[in-house]
Amino acid sequence: MIDLYYWTTPNGHKITLFLEETGLDYTIHPINIGKGEQFDPDFLRIAPNNRIPAIVDHSPQDGGAAISVFESGAILQYLAEKTGQFLSTDLRKRVQTLEWLNWQMGGLGPMAGQNHHFTIYAPEKIEYAQQRYIKETNRLYGVLNKQLADRDFIAGEYSIADMACYPWIVPHANQGQDLNDFPHLKAWFERIAARPATQRAYEKAKAINTQPSVSDDESRKHLFGQDASIIKK
Repeated sequence: MIDLYYWTTPNGHKITLFLEETGLDYTIHPINIGKGEQFDPDFLRIAPNNRIPAIVDHSPQDGGAAISVFESGAILQYLAEKTGQFLSTDLRKRVQTLEWLNWQMGGLGPMAGQNHHFTIYAPEKIEYAQQRYIKETNRLYGVLNKQLADRDFIAGEYSIADMACYPWIVPHANQGQDLNDFPHLKAWFERIAARPATQRAYEKAKAINTQPSVSDDESRKHLFGQDASIIKK
C-alpha cells in the first residue's frame, strides 16, 4: 500500500500517472496547498520542504519499516525501482531516462513554474519577468521537441521521464506556448493524453480539487508569502 500525499499540481500529477500505469494499491491524502495544509506538522515529518507530493510505502522491498519519500523525481525513481517498470535496466536507456527526469526537475518545472507565477498569479505584472520565463519555457519546449524528432517517447520507451514532463506541458496555453510550433512535442503530448492511465489520473484530480488553489489573499499567502520563519527548529 502506498499513501500518496497529493494536490492537483503538475508535480502531483506525475505520481498519479505512475500509480495508475502500474496498478499499485494506493490511497490519496489530499493536501490543500491553498489552505496551508502543507505546513501541518504531520505532513512535515514526511515532506520537510513543505511541498507535495510525498509518499509513504508500507511495503518496501527490504521488508522493513515503512519508507517515506519526498520530491517528485525521487518518488518516480523509487517507484520505478520498486516495481521494475518505466526505468530500463539497460545502462544507456537508464542513463538517458534519468538525464531527462533531472532535466525536468532542474529546468522545465522551475522555469514553467516561474512562468505561471509571473503571468498568472503575481499581483504586479512585470513585463521583464514575464518575457524572461515565457522565452525560457519556449526554449525548453524546443529542446524537448528536438529530442522527440525521431522517437515516440523521450528515452525511446514510455518512462518516468515522460511522466515527469507531461504534466508541465498540460498548461501550455497558460505558459504562452502554442504546441503547433513544436510538432514532435505535440504528437508526443497527444500520445500520452490518450493513454487510459493518464485519463484516469486526471479524472481523479477533478474529483479532488473543484476550485482554483489560488483564490484569495489567504491562499496567496500560503503559496507565495513564506520565508524561513515557517521552519520550526
